[in-house]
Amino acid sequence: MISIAIGLSVILLLVILFLLFRIGTLTSIFRGSSERAAGTTKTSNKVNGALLLLFLFGGGAAFVWSFVKYWEEMNQPLASVHGDWTDSLFWTTMIIIGIVFVITQILLFLYAYKYQHQDNKRAYYYPHNNKIEIVWTMIPAVVMALLVFGGWQTWTKITSASPEESVVVEVMGKQFSWMVRYPGADNELGVAKTTLIDATNEFGIDFSDRAALDDFMPREIHVPKGKPVLLKIRSRDVIHSVFLPHFRVKMDAVPGMPTKFWFVPTKSTQDMRNETGNPDFNYEVACTEVCGRGHFAMRFLLVVDEPEEYEEWLASQTPFIEENPDLLAKFQTESEKQLVLKNTSEKKAEEVKTEL
Repeated sequence: MISIAIGLSVILLLVILFLLFRIGTLTSIFRGSSERAAGTTKTSNKVNGALLLLFLFGGGAAFVWSFVKYWEEMNQPLASVHGDWTDSLFWTTMIIIGIVFVITQILLFLYAYKYQHQDNKRAYYYPHNNKIEIVWTMIPAVVMALLVFGGWQTWTKITSASPEESVVVEVMGKQFSWMVRYPGADNELGVAKTTLIDATNEFGIDFSDRAALDDFMPREIHVPKGKPVLLKIRSRDVIHSVFLPHFRVKMDAVPGMPTKFWFVPTKSTQDMRNETGNPDFNYEVACTEVCGRGHFAMRFLLVVDEPEEYEEWLASQTPFIEENPDLLAKFQTESEKQLVLKNTSEKKAEEVKTEL
């Protein structure tokens, strides 16, 4: 807060100085004193040029300071294979663009000072130069093409098909929380339908599907270290966005359009606690799409276990249907009704056929 207050104070001071010089110039003009106005204009040009140089050095110093001061906050520790690819692409792009940005900004402010208006100077008429235009067109085009190609390669690796041995986790967003579902021993998620959603069956799982009978829904996500994890993502209402900052995972959850993302965690939760020196450190799932008034509350814990610990946790989980047996009875009853209706319709069709 102190840094923000100091920055705002400096900006306000510069604005006040600029306005004071502008007021002096306008006052001279309105009084009809051309000589005084000319002198004031020259003074204003010098002052404005000096202020631009001051802004260049002050802004550059503040830029460097902010990077050094908040480097750790800006760069969360990396904990996935995909994150290394993403970070490499990001910093390659930032370095190239950053160099161009620094050069152009230095030239912009230096030229504003050097070529300020003076009565004894006249602008040089330089209408056209094919060679220069080709150079400053081709160089950015080639650089941007290389960056796009590198981005395409990284994106292709990130969005490629997940390995068959991947741990499957379904993540569903709703206002304003996350829910997760695991496929159980068969490693196959049961069918889910929006028409089956109710207060108990929030996923809308069709428990007449045998694959759904061993699905379970824990209160936090657990994944094994060093093994691929496939997130199957969907939304129940509006657009949300799954964000795992330490794994560099971000994918929108769109209603009616399932998405996915797979990654390989490289550091367990305990590894990260040891690395950061924070015994309370936890990975978490956040929502980065403003989805309503309760958007801030969309937080879900993710635990990266050692493979042996993960297997123990997996074995301790109870299928959702065992925790809610009444729900299964409901689906069995509906299934029986459907079977009766099917048999009845087939019987009537056979009777009609016999009569004909």
